[in-house]
Amino acid sequence: MLQRKAMAQLEFWKHNKTKQALLISGARQVGKTYLIRKFAKKHYKQNVEFNLVEDAALRDSLKKASSARDLMFRMSVASSIQLVPGKTLIFIDEVQECPEILTFIKFLVDEGDYDFILSGSMLGVELENIHSYPVGYLAQVVLYPLDFEEFCWANGLSEEALAVARSSFEERTPLPDYLHERLTGLFHRYLLVGGMPDAITAFIASNSIDQVRIVQDDIMTFYSHDISKYAPKSRRLVIKNIFDLIPSELSSQNRRFKLSSIENIKRYSQVQEEFLWLTKANVALAAYNIHAPISPLLISENHKLFKLFLSDVGLLTSRYPKEPLLSILEGKPSVNLGGIYENFVMQELLTHGFAPRYYSKRKIGEIDFVVEGKDGSITALEVKSGREYKSHAALNNALAVKEYDIAQAYVFAETNIERAQRVTYFPVYLVAFLSND
Repeated sequence: MLQRKAMAQLEFWKHNKTKQALLISGARQVGKTYLIRKFAKKHYKQNVEFNLVEDAALRDSLKKASSARDLMFRMSVASSIQLVPGKTLIFIDEVQECPEILTFIKFLVDEGDYDFILSGSMLGVELENIHSYPVGYLAQVVLYPLDFEEFCWANGLSEEALAVARSSFEERTPLPDYLHERLTGLFHRYLLVGGMPDAITAFIASNSIDQVRIVQDDIMTFYSHDISKYAPKSRRLVIKNIFDLIPSELSSQNRRFKLSSIENIKRYSQVQEEFLWLTKANVALAAYNIHAPISPLLISENHKLFKLFLSDVGLLTSRYPKEPLLSILEGKPSVNLGGIYENFVMQELLTHGFAPRYYSKRKIGEIDFVVEGKDGSITALEVKSGREYKSHAALNNALAVKEYDIAQAYVFAETNIERAQRVTYFPVYLVAFLSND
């Protein structure tokens, strides 16, 4: 049984909501349905689940609802259990198949008879055009793949061991060798398995990368199917092309997505909507270039320059042939692992509340990630997969510019914790403890 941090967000909603439904979004196969079922079983005497993909008759019926009252009546007819006011949770899964439900949800929660949780995989692109979005009546949770700490829980690492690692991170002191070796081993396995629940379950059950890759191939097939089903017909081929190019683009020297890689494309304006579709669908993650590491970073973004990552690092490495996997498992610097390591760091930063960007300027060089704390403080991060992790000219150049707002400079690499003047070196896996909550 996989433990998820997001359970705390569902419980907070349960105990603190007024008149709000809960909307849980995220990419396909990140564990939304499993999490909601586990939550419902613990907190409700009765719960009913409607899946709008599996039950076509139900989907067609709900689409015909003319009002909130009509919608509620149709659900009561379809329910296999008696709906008891004050004790029943109504869970509507794959709500992207009938997005107009959100138009009526505010009237249903206003009555207060039942609790509602809605979930779906393509909500970022499917909910854009609903007639009346229920502002104020809908709390939202975005679910990501399991992060590295959750992966450690699943693999039996004790809370005591993680507490020691967290203390070392906070105090900037080296981890004990035994713990560093254990976490490094888990990190390298995470690069291959990733955070998709079914992939982790297959890994734990079989201890075989072949079983993990069967799951990962199925997920990638689902993603391709979703592009064919949900993307605008005129854009599907380009979106699929961009999606398939992500692994090769991350293998390039600077990891920046090159528009020239897309056939017959010369300008960003030609494919802007295609890139946005992939990120809104939560199957790709974008880190945009900034003009300068100065707060607020949002006004410094240049959306024409970006790095594009897959939503899960295990899905990324599943696109590689098996031959280099042993080098990834052992963290050998002879293999170009930079894009894989950056994908991992991007995931962790996004999951922990950051909006990662990167900085590149000819006279300075490129800094892999720049993040902004809620207090406006700027942190510059370099990600190194090889032995020369103390070579970071761009970071040094940026730190020398007085006009920049860089408060902290971190290098995440295959090392234990070290400090040298303004730069702190961390094991890559300790990015798991960098939080913006």
